[in-house]
Amino acid sequence: MSRLRPILLGVLTLGTLASCSKSDEKPPEIIRPVLSKVIEPRTTQVFGFAGSIEPQVSAELAFRLLGRVVSRDVNVGDIVSKGTTIAALDPTALELAVQGAKAELSNAEAQFANAAASEERQRQLLASANTTQAVFDAAQQARKAAQAGVERAKASLAKSQEQLGYARLFSDFDGVVTAVGAEVGQTVSPGQAVVTVARSDLREAVVDIPDQLTGDLAAGTPFQVILQSLPTIQTEAKLREIAPQSEGSTRTRRVKLTLTDPPQSFRLGSTVTATRMTKVAPTIELPLSALLEKDGSDRVWIVNPETSSVSAREIKIASKNGDAFTVAEGLEAGMRVVTAGVHSLSEGQKVKVPEGGAS
Repeated sequence: MSRLRPILLGVLTLGTLASCSKSDEKPPEIIRPVLSKVIEPRTTQVFGFAGSIEPQVSAELAFRLLGRVVSRDVNVGDIVSKGTTIAALDPTALELAVQGAKAELSNAEAQFANAAASEERQRQLLASANTTQAVFDAAQQARKAAQAGVERAKASLAKSQEQLGYARLFSDFDGVVTAVGAEVGQTVSPGQAVVTVARSDLREAVVDIPDQLTGDLAAGTPFQVILQSLPTIQTEAKLREIAPQSEGSTRTRRVKLTLTDPPQSFRLGSTVTATRMTKVAPTIELPLSALLEKDGSDRVWIVNPETSSVSAREIKIASKNGDAFTVAEGLEAGMRVVTAGVHSLSEGQKVKVPEGGAS
């Protein structure tokens, strides 16, 4: 029994020493992976404006006469050719007017023939001294009046025929029908739009731009126009026209952009986005998730590339916009800033920037 005591004492001593050595060991430091971003000041800004594709040349076709529409051969979306009849009025009254003018012309020509023959007879009688000069002068005057009557009847006939031509409506250029304003059987007034035709080969983008962004716009300013339904399709454009004054309620100006070789996908009425890139003073912009508001100051975590640790840096914010903020002071280009989980970090903490998880 006396021999077991030293042995048990030794075992207890070794156990105590082992437990003490384990408690003195420090736990391994946790290296936390973080999302971060390398600061690259923005020197350009892209503005985008929604608009639509519209024809550069468009015409509202209307009859010059009052009448009843008896035919309309086109609908919205139809392609029309130059000179092809689009619509027509009832020509009955106009045709009767032409017939009446032709009858008047025949009558005037007959009167002229009689007057000319009478003049010739009086001329011969005057030569043989069988009539007086006064009678001959009267016959000559009657012939001139009859000739004027013929000219007047011809002009009346030409006017009636022209009026008959106005009963037919046609386009002066090839295009596509974009609107109709009258139906068959409807009585239309002179100048009332019946069909609107647009040239499909001359297209432009029409957008409304806020007045404060139009200060440096001038004819020829380049834009990029993107088809909203298929953003991979885009084309270049140049400013052709800008409204001389802004719209009262929205404070925007209507801007028309001439498209450069637009694809067929840029159909009339398509919704597009016109973008324009402008140079701005170097600006540092970060997501709001990178901001640490503590003790009344604004800070961000900076990653030290040599030690892979983070340190808080106080900054001044110029503005906040949506889910981002602009830095006025405190940061420089090339610094790496933690962009997520900023409230769970501590000063000097080791971090790891995952491959592909930083920019």
